[in-house]
Order: sequence, then structure tokens, then C-alpha cells
Amino acid sequence: MGFANADEVEKYLGGIFEEAFRDPELGPKLKATGARLQTTYSDPDVSLIVDLGAGTVGRADADVEGGAVLAMSAETGNAYWQGKVNLPLAMAKGKVKVSGDIASLLKLAPLSKRLIPAYIDRLNADGRPDLLV
Repeated sequence: MGFANADEVEKYLGGIFEEAFRDPELGPKLKATGARLQTTYSDPDVSLIVDLGAGTVGRADADVEGGAVLAMSAETGNAYWQGKVNLPLAMAKGKVKVSGDIASLLKLAPLSKRLIPAYIDRLNADGRPDLLV
């Protein structure tokens, strides 16, 4: 099935960062990076800004200066948070397009692996087995 609309993409793919900020071990590590990340999803279309330093996630109205910018389908983003997408390989195959501060993005990838179980648990808790890959 997939995400019904941009609100669902924001709830799940943006919400995983909100959950990460609340994690007592991971949250401070993410905030300490001070990085900014823009994720632009397609099908459905929505662009999110993750300000790691401020610990906030919100919709983007325009491209953000600085930081890393990722573009991918919402389906790819969903699969990534379930541990089914290798980021460097997806970048090489063009499934994920990255620009800006790529080095900081690759440093965040190992931290994100800790969030995979929480993401899957949230899908199950919300009765969304249709999003499991």
C-alpha cells in the first residue's frame, strides 16, 4: 500500500527523528552534531527539515541553505528506517540523491541504525503492517 498522504510521511519518517531526540543516549549525540538535514520525499510529496542541533522536525517550504539534502521516494525512506536500504549503495544507484554536506550525513548513518527497531515497533503499534517491507 504505502503512505496515504504527506501527513503520514511526516508522522512516520519525520517522527522517527522526534523519537531519536527523546532517546537519553542518542538524543544528545544527534544534537551535538549541530547538523541540518533536508529530506525531500516523493509519492507522496513532502519536504522535511531536521535540525539536529535544535532537536526539531518540520516541513520545509523552500530549500535550506547548508547541511545535507536527500531526495528519495517515501517508499525508499520507509524501507531505510526498517534497515532494508544501504545508504551508500542507494546513492550509487540513484535511489537516493544527496547534495550538500554529505560527510556529516554519512556520520549520522550508524546512529540511525539504533532507531530501526523503534520504527518497526511504531508501525506495528499503529496497525500499519502494510508499511512493513
